[in-house]
Amino acid sequence: MTNALLSTNGLKKIYGKNDTIFEALKGIDLKIEAGESVAIVGKSGSGKSTLMHLLALLDKPTEGEIYLNGRNTSKLKNRKLNRLRNKEFGFVFQSFFMNANDTVLNNVILPLKIAGISRRERKRRAMEALEVVELDDKFKNKASDLSGGQKQRVCIARAIVNNPKVIFADEPTGNLDTATGEKIEKILFDLNRKKGITLIIVTHDEELAAKCKRQIRIADGLVVSDEKVKKGGKK
Repeated sequence: MTNALLSTNGLKKIYGKNDTIFEALKGIDLKIEAGESVAIVGKSGSGKSTLMHLLALLDKPTEGEIYLNGRNTSKLKNRKLNRLRNKEFGFVFQSFFMNANDTVLNNVILPLKIAGISRRERKRRAMEALEVVELDDKFKNKASDLSGGQKQRVCIARAIVNNPKVIFADEPTGNLDTATGEKIEKILFDLNRKKGITLIIVTHDEELAAKCKRQIRIADGLVVSDEKVKKGGKK
């Protein structure tokens, strides 16, 4: 259908039924190219997080298709879908979703365990990822001993440990102070620019969105604008 890395066709998501029915997405057509940095922006309840969950194959649409590298993911069975998601995507959420009582290293290697990577290779790749976020000296620490910024950096290490094509970041700086948030943003955008990882950020933070090369605005389950930033910072 398309050469885009990620694309959607007539994407709809409906929750509930009868009197409680709610149409979260009302027909979304999108194409996201490899290496883009994209902000999905909208108010609470706009459908932006629903869209991210569908793009990330964490949920299935009520109607429409999602294509990854031209492949219709709706035709994949759950086991293949889970394997594909673990291989191609990394995730950074506002809530850290870490095992607080486990070590930093064990938190980072989780995607590699799921992928069936050998123990020695898991540790090597996890330590490399921790070096990227400058936390390799904390690999033996329990996650519960880390600051909020350090936890988010561990989450980024976990997100990149499988060499993903796409990182999905849902309000990645929402729980952090300004200075720490700027450090997290720098790591994410460096990964996008230097490693070519496609970065998709869901946010209501206009300053963070403005740092992306493309902003997709969602309101009432529809795309209301889709703008790319040209060289020189103009849309």
